[in-house]
Amino acid sequence: MQERNIEIINKLGLHARAATKLANIANRYEASINVSAKGKTTDAKSIMSLMLLAASKGTEIQLSADGADELEALDALCELINNRFDEGE
Repeated sequence: MQERNIEIINKLGLHARAATKLANIANRYEASINVSAKGKTTDAKSIMSLMLLAASKGTEIQLSADGADELEALDALCELINNRFDEGE
C-alpha cells in the first residue's frame, strides 16, 4: 500500500466536475484507491462519495492505493490535482 498527502488547490475544491474527473482516473486502475479528508475515508472510484467529503480549496487529503498499479494510480491522481483538475483557473 502506498499513500500520498496532497492539498486541493483549485478554486472550487472537489466539486461535481472535479470529483467526476478524479473518479474517472481512479477507475482506470486495478488498485483499490481511497481518499481521506476531515476524518472521513471514501472510495476514490465513487463520484458521490468523493463529493460528500466536501473538500474545499486548501483541504489536505490523503490518497491511498493498494494493488499492482498503485504507484501509477497515485501519480495520475496527484497530477490531476496539481493541475487544478484541468479547470484552467
